[in-house]
Amino acid sequence: MLNELRPAFVLVLVMTVLTGLVYPLAVTGIAQAVFPRQAAGSLIEKDGRIVGSALIGQSFAGEAYFHPRPSAAGTGYDAANSGADNRGPTSAALIGAVTDRIARLRADNPRGAGPVPADLATASGSGLDPHISPAAAAFQIERVADARHVPAAQVRTLVEEHTEGRTLGLLGEPRINVLLLNLALDERLPVGR
Repeated sequence: MLNELRPAFVLVLVMTVLTGLVYPLAVTGIAQAVFPRQAAGSLIEKDGRIVGSALIGQSFAGEAYFHPRPSAAGTGYDAANSGADNRGPTSAALIGAVTDRIARLRADNPRGAGPVPADLATASGSGLDPHISPAAAAFQIERVADARHVPAAQVRTLVEEHTEGRTLGLLGEPRINVLLLNLALDERLPVGR
């Protein structure tokens, strides 16, 4: 019986070493060699300290900042609890949450033009999306400009400068990283200037 079980034990041991040690180390090494910034988490530094990651959204409050998508991850942008809330489109709880968000967005952005963009009223699949659409940024421009006491055109120019196009010209949609945009706002159009 031992002769029959030995190949199975050896195979489990070999596959454990290959898939649990060799492969992860090889992939990590290649990633760090080819994409060092991304492999390190795409961390963003300001004044010598890390303020966030370009890959994970974070909450911004206050009238002077662009607000991100809502997060369904834990207590909000909690990477340890990433995921959607799994409510279906006919869920009364989801409809109520979206309706409440839309009312709050309208109250916070009374001069926001047009309908509330969907990405401001609904969470992303991961709950950690760091981007908003150009329409979501445009909806918030007047509020941010008023809070910073600058013309809306200056804020709009900054939004346009931070709009990323489609990946390779065809994949995805145009988007804006909220953290990078808010850092640029503080640098170029500081509050109370």
